[in-house]
Amino acid sequence: MSIAPQQISQETPENPLLVPSSLPYRLPEFSAIRTEHYLPAFEQAFTVHLAEIAAIRDNPEAADFQNTAEAMERSGALLRHVALVFFNISSADSSPEIQAIESSVAPQLSAHMDSIQLDSKLFARFAAIDLSGLNQESQRLVSEYLAEFKRVGATLGEAAKQRLREINSTLSELSTQFSQDSLANLNSAAVLVEDPEQLEGLSAHQLAAAAVAAEQAGQPGKHLLTLIQPSAQPALESLHNRDLRRRLFEASVNRGQGIGDVRTLEAAAKMAKLRAERAQLLGFASHADYETSDQTAPSLGAINSLLSQLAPAAVRNAQAEAEALAETAGHSIEPWDWSYYSEKVRKARYDVDLAALKPYFELDRVLQDGVFYAANKLYGLSFIERKDLQGYHPEVRIWEVKNEDGSGLGLFLGDYYTRDSKNGGAWMNPLVEQSGLTGWQSVVVNNLNISKPPAGEPTLLSYDEVVTCFHEFGHALHGLFSQVHYPRFSGTSVPRDFVEYPSQVNEMWILWPEVIANYARHYESNEPLPQEVLEKLEAAKLWGEGFATTEYLGAALLDQAWHQLAAGEDPGDPLEFEAAALRKAGVELALLPPRYRTSYFNHIFAGGYSAGYYSYIWSEVLDAETVEWFEENGGLSRDNGDHFRAELLSAGNRIDPLQAFRNFRGRDASIDPLLSRRGLR
Repeated sequence: MSIAPQQISQETPENPLLVPSSLPYRLPEFSAIRTEHYLPAFEQAFTVHLAEIAAIRDNPEAADFQNTAEAMERSGALLRHVALVFFNISSADSSPEIQAIESSVAPQLSAHMDSIQLDSKLFARFAAIDLSGLNQESQRLVSEYLAEFKRVGATLGEAAKQRLREINSTLSELSTQFSQDSLANLNSAAVLVEDPEQLEGLSAHQLAAAAVAAEQAGQPGKHLLTLIQPSAQPALESLHNRDLRRRLFEASVNRGQGIGDVRTLEAAAKMAKLRAERAQLLGFASHADYETSDQTAPSLGAINSLLSQLAPAAVRNAQAEAEALAETAGHSIEPWDWSYYSEKVRKARYDVDLAALKPYFELDRVLQDGVFYAANKLYGLSFIERKDLQGYHPEVRIWEVKNEDGSGLGLFLGDYYTRDSKNGGAWMNPLVEQSGLTGWQSVVVNNLNISKPPAGEPTLLSYDEVVTCFHEFGHALHGLFSQVHYPRFSGTSVPRDFVEYPSQVNEMWILWPEVIANYARHYESNEPLPQEVLEKLEAAKLWGEGFATTEYLGAALLDQAWHQLAAGEDPGDPLEFEAAALRKAGVELALLPPRYRTSYFNHIFAGGYSAGYYSYIWSEVLDAETVEWFEENGGLSRDNGDHFRAELLSAGNRIDPLQAFRNFRGRDASIDPLLSRRGLR
């Protein structure tokens, strides 16, 4: 018998994580949650979940859908709630205390899930369920559980299961360690500048943000250039001082190699070897084969074929760009010169100065009059800021999202500013997941890393940050629009190589005439971004695609190299392995490091993208097709938005994602629109 929430709250009323939230949409009561609540909440949640699982497994009645599959979906709600709240905090507002809890909980969570997923008796109950008479979503639920049980090792012998438990526990520890060390390295690699003359080229707002960062770091009167997670750093585009560009570039690409920070290379190599061993135990040739087995990509061979097909053309484009940069510079260029001279070429060829656009991209206008405006035109949504509700940090903003008929859809949280306690990069997390079974609606959060200006100053975004705002909100829409019955299928719980697709589609509205005319206005004069500038932006779209595609492919191919290792294969020195892998793939360019090097590749060593970084380009095949469909059918309209919402965004994983795409598009996807978009024909 499962333990009801009311029983939990009566036993431990002092812990707000163990009491159902009374706030709208079950928003966690962050004002009451303290660090000391997390560990006891996990302990209680583990106990409750194991009791729920035991009741299912040991039920003397014959297995049927209600007492096994549906009961499984109802189980673990408390643990899921605690984990969603905690792991959002650990990535968005960490602390030494939070990191200590994470280091303790991660292996416990791994062992807990192994105890369930490797349970042969539980698997047998699912195998005994009669599927006749069940609707499509219920049949899919049983099939997905059966596939997962087999995939993770439920049918193996006890000795193999024990080794799996050991590997999974060690991997969870190493992943947590990599994440925490990577954050420490990101912070310690920030470049301190004592002479303000070296900062010539930065805007007044960039200078102000660097001054604030230095003051917060205990260096008043100086400037601190903080880093973002990828190799390329925004300030490299505009800094005139070549030596400072070198310092910033080297600080970025040398993170995690033991030069003044925590070395992460050994942890990465150990994880790759353990993943290869686990794959062999599970009957796969490599970790990449294992990860591909439940994705939309038909095979690892298909992934390798796509990446190898794109690489030569991307490298040719990058080399042509490098020649143009050297010509503009008047001398041979170094890696730290690329972004700087790329902007000069962009300005000379297309008369587009991206840095000069920042006054037109004020954060609140981008959100309210750009991101939210497009969502209103497409889907009829409205956004009401709820200042009466509190997030997990003072900088978090909360909006209630409503449908056109006034019905509530969910809550959207925005956490936009960088801080030392936040991981680099940008992401979307669910805090409450929609489900017809539970009756819950979605609560989702977008996290970005925008430099915070001094008090009273506007937050002006780079063009790349505008892209990130639209992209991450595409993930948010995927979560908010979820209309599934079972929690397992909710929102973005789709194959990893499909999850980026809706977010990439949402980027198409950035330069859509009606949208950009509404949000791109000078923060002081309110003048719109001139039409001729918009036309030049469109004309300049392909400039820099050689760089962008090659640096992305470098990371995707490096990911595959680490995760196509065979069991027992020794990669040797991690840096030598990295160089050899890039060389073999044909993307080793001295001037252009991969978007992420091994030592700070959080996506694959501390996130859910191991052997899956290819998914961005795989998803972009669907994205490019979808953009073409919108353009062919009139673009920004309710009919188009409603069709995309009904057939794809709301479907979650209750139907096969590629079938959802076919239902939307009317056919399978072609690679041709992607090749045209990236200039790879």
